[in-house]
Amino acid sequence: MPDLWHKFRDHVMPIRSGTAWVSLALLIVAPCLLARAAQAQIGSSRYSSIVIEAASGNVLSAVNADELRHPASLTKMMTLYLAFEALRDRRIGLYQPVPVSAHAASMSPSKLGLMPGTRLTVEEAILGLVTKSANDAAAALGELLGGDEERFAQMMTLRARALGMTRTVFRNASGLPDPAQVTTARDLATLGRHLIRDFPLEYRYFSTPTFTWRGRTIFNHDRLLQTYPGADGIKTGYIDASGHNLVTSAVRGDVRLVGVVLGAASNPERDIHMSNLLDQGFERMDVPVAPRIAAPSHLPALVPVANAAPLARPRPQLARWSVQVGAFGTLAAARQAAANARRAADDGDIRVEQASVRGRKTWRAQLTGLSQSEAAQACATLARHRIPCTPLRPEGGQMASR
Repeated sequence: MPDLWHKFRDHVMPIRSGTAWVSLALLIVAPCLLARAAQAQIGSSRYSSIVIEAASGNVLSAVNADELRHPASLTKMMTLYLAFEALRDRRIGLYQPVPVSAHAASMSPSKLGLMPGTRLTVEEAILGLVTKSANDAAAALGELLGGDEERFAQMMTLRARALGMTRTVFRNASGLPDPAQVTTARDLATLGRHLIRDFPLEYRYFSTPTFTWRGRTIFNHDRLLQTYPGADGIKTGYIDASGHNLVTSAVRGDVRLVGVVLGAASNPERDIHMSNLLDQGFERMDVPVAPRIAAPSHLPALVPVANAAPLARPRPQLARWSVQVGAFGTLAAARQAAANARRAADDGDIRVEQASVRGRKTWRAQLTGLSQSEAAQACATLARHRIPCTPLRPEGGQMASR
């Protein structure tokens, strides 16, 4: 990270800095699991976090909040901010066609699979960003608003400065890897707060649970919408250079918090840690901690079942399916196969498990944390990449019939 800082300082622009602290008291539910998750993140060289009170902007906890990090798909928060701004100013309309260029269609996953020369509406692009985190839709929306993606990225950075995001530089509309695209946990909390405050009507898009696109049902990547009472957005993100990122807002009573976690080792670890930080934040604001919603998953249940808030209804058997992409003679080969499958499918969490077949040690490469439909979609996508794929049912990892 020091190398990234020096490169940014010398070649991009001068930046101010600051530091803060975080309380690490954990919820007394499955304490060993929660402690391991928190320690794993705190010990990571790319970990950052912050929790703020949305109304005042007061910081409730922070760790490495001003250290430079790669935003990954959290970049799309600014793409959406500028889209909401253009809608407010009537420069675009919700049902206005968004042309899809060859450049936009060429974006790497996650994507809707847009084809050059086709169109989608502004609202479809917005929904594609908040649910699927679609890079092709983000690039197309950026071209509509800025003329081309490079100019749009300059607009994004200028707006970041105007909002008080002093250490952020955007280089594209999607968050796809670029060494010079950097931000901080504090800046992302600022952006989240502005999205909520500046666009209270448009902010509702972030709580969209599903989006139907050309016959496909696309689930929102943000699992906290189902499991954390009061959570109503905002955005997930992941690239290899960043780790697993999340910005979340949750409201209880008249208190709204915005939390940021950057650099987690996995989506489950990230979500558990964010839930703990938000709980600690609400406790500091003298708001009772609500029991979490028990959503079926590949993780053990952390709390008893609770009544869900209106925007956070759990779906039965949502995220306990897995897919297996092969069994291998070495751990390294299995990890590589799982990583390749994760990039191609653009869904699930990587898991490698050891097994014994006829006395020989093997390693199974899998993607976990999927719903049944997501597992089926992942296998269909992997088949197009000629990657073998077998869906696994929730009960004991049984193979599913096709």
